[in-house]
Amino acid sequence: MRPRAKYLPSDERRAVTVDAVVKLAASQDPGAITTAAIAEHMNLTQGALFRHFPSKAAVWQAVMEWATDRLMGRIERAALGVGSPLAALEAMFLSHAEFAAEHPGIPKIMFGELQRAEVTPAKRIAKALLHRYGQRLREVLEEGKVCGELAGDLDVEAAATLFIGTIQGLVMQSMLAGDVSRIREDAPRVFAIYRRGVRSAS
Repeated sequence: MRPRAKYLPSDERRAVTVDAVVKLAASQDPGAITTAAIAEHMNLTQGALFRHFPSKAAVWQAVMEWATDRLMGRIERAALGVGSPLAALEAMFLSHAEFAAEHPGIPKIMFGELQRAEVTPAKRIAKALLHRYGQRLREVLEEGKVCGELAGDLDVEAAATLFIGTIQGLVMQSMLAGDVSRIREDAPRVFAIYRRGVRSAS
């Protein structure tokens, strides 16, 4: 008989549930994760789990809210006080890569949600995260153009898309290799190529 999970206040139980989903998604297909598997991982009954979340969709929504808060907070802190827009971009890139390496389940959940035909709360949050992230990148890229550090004719929209797409590519490569540490190893070299493409020639 497995030990019963200790009582936790509602907010703490919700946080522990999100953590459980993130860990489970790191090692398996997020789409195949059931509420029964989440409850078992937490040593709870499904009934106890549903006292904190009315549905599986609500669990996934909480996970995406957590990911948004953590990722955006991390890249904002990384860029804070950095000496130049280009240095800020590098700090954001490496910080995002580190986040993906620490929480490989999050990119898998995001990819899964964005591929859904139906609109779910989690999918809306994932799309909002990409929009917010892209807007922040465009701000930094515009700053770089104004100060002359980045090319004056730089297509900011395309550069922001490439930035995010490059990180997504690193994540996919690490998944194919079955080695999330590759993200950390490859990110600095990959950003060096991105940097050469956006910086001013002068």
